[in-house]
Amino acid sequence: MDRSPIYSGMPARELGTSGWRKPWSGGNGGNCVEAMRLDDGRVAVRQSADPDGPALIYTHGEISAFIQGAKTGKADFLIS
Repeated sequence: MDRSPIYSGMPARELGTSGWRKPWSGGNGGNCVEAMRLDDGRVAVRQSADPDGPALIYTHGEISAFIQGAKTGKADFLIS
């Protein structure tokens, strides 16, 4: 991985090709969200259909709050 600063919106390709996972894939023709835990504990998220597109970078606290909120139904409005 390049040692340039990591920032939200940076080209995902600059984070490398290994380490990306598809925890939310299935039944959508291969278009899914991929995530990678960074060395400093932050999480990068990208669209699998556009691996060279932008990566959104979240702190551990931000991604934890989102996941916990989703588990308790606080993100249900996104799919209903």
